[in-house]
Amino acid sequence: MSDKDIESEIQAKGLTAPRVTPDHIESIIAQEAYFTAEDGAFGVAIKAKHTGGEVNYQPHESLSLLTFCVLVLRNGFTVTGESACASPENFAPEIGRKIARENAVNKIWMLEGYLLKQRLSEK
Repeated sequence: MSDKDIESEIQAKGLTAPRVTPDHIESIIAQEAYFTAEDGAFGVAIKAKHTGGEVNYQPHESLSLLTFCVLVLRNGFTVTGESACASPENFAPEIGRKIARENAVNKIWMLEGYLLKQRLSEK
């Protein structure tokens, strides 16, 4: 069941207490970036080349199967998610990005849930 399905069920039951919603979660995401561990290793090599450091770019093939999602929230805080594909034959970049994003968004739910509970406890 997706977050939106759960929210629809909550609304259908007429529950109106303060809560974190999927729309709220999406509204606080200012930017998102996706890359593989291989992309990161390549970036490190390029940076080393341009700053006079040692360039040792020999990435393991598995680095191309690890996808990261970085979500930048409106307040500047960053949240990360990742997706590791065990079988190279099954690797699909778009699926890796979806899973990595979902994992990052799940972290936002925890943070926003804590923040809401804190606000409610201060009333």
